[in-house]
Amino acid sequence: MNEVKAVIIEDEYPTARLLNSMIAALRPEWLVTILPGSVSGAANWFSRNEQPDIIFLDIHLQNGDAFELLESAAPTGLVIFTTAYDEYAMRAFSVNSIDYLLKPIREERLAEAIGKFERLSQRQVGIQNQTIQHVLQVLKNPPPSSLYRSRFLISKGSEMHVVHVNDVAFIYTEERKTFAVTYENRTYMLDMRLDALMEQLDPKQFFRTNRQTIVNVHAIKRIEPYFHNSVVVHTEPEYSEKITVSKERLTVFKNWLNR
Repeated sequence: MNEVKAVIIEDEYPTARLLNSMIAALRPEWLVTILPGSVSGAANWFSRNEQPDIIFLDIHLQNGDAFELLESAAPTGLVIFTTAYDEYAMRAFSVNSIDYLLKPIREERLAEAIGKFERLSQRQVGIQNQTIQHVLQVLKNPPPSSLYRSRFLISKGSEMHVVHVNDVAFIYTEERKTFAVTYENRTYMLDMRLDALMEQLDPKQFFRTNRQTIVNVHAIKRIEPYFHNSVVVHTEPEYSEKITVSKERLTVFKNWLNR
């Protein structure tokens, strides 16, 4: 298959570059473009450019998620998700033209996904719209809460601690390390990045306020206006830094609170 146009939409640029180099090694003839890792930036690109043949799409983007982008941009290309979801939770996406790559991405899985894309493209069965609609339905109706993470097993010194997700007030990242703070104001270091955590936490209970913090809805005490039409979220216990929600994320945040 010649001159395949592919795009990568990933909220972390180093991850996007790594995926780009892996694709180039497997399909050097492909034309690959790395798009902005935000819903607004990627949607703007789709409105101004020719539709790609294949889209490598991260579930969580900088100012939204894959659901918002698929709904606003309505791409016609085949979609392969890149995600930190557990394989079983992601099985619903692995249908028809939809596949997924579990992070960290392995070369053999990438090769399988590309092979699947090429087979489906050759068949020309016009299933793109059907599969996009399937993804939208799955994203609108997330898996049961039993499939979300319920606790963390954490090593602290020579001891092991079990921290229940419902006891976590907020999660933050600092110097490339991730920490969970409980309602008792105890801090535990987690071995996961925020984007991976968000895909394992119940979205009805937890919200990614910005690139540094995730908050539990039950920990929010008050919200105050801040600069440039953003807001500051105050929690109990209080975070030492300001938890801000940008103007771009504010509508999504309000809708989440008003469920």
